[in-house]
Amino acid sequence: MSSVRTAKVSSRGQMSLPAAARHRWGIEGGGELGVVDLGDAIVLVPGGERRVRAALGAALADGRYAAAVSEITDPDLTNG
Repeated sequence: MSSVRTAKVSSRGQMSLPAAARHRWGIEGGGELGVVDLGDAIVLVPGGERRVRAALGAALADGRYAAAVSEITDPDLTNG
């Protein structure tokens, strides 16, 4: 399975994930995705916002996560 796919977004903002991705991440019947807006890209993480924060916290150990979040100045990207 290729890791690069195209997802379509409707005029109402609804998105259809490829079936292979839904199956791989166990969200065939629906579920939450965490959305990380990087400014020039979007990252989707199965499991919602809590999972995103946990994954980023693990990736940026030793307090670097808190320091990185504190440096975000775009008000659209900061929501506590």
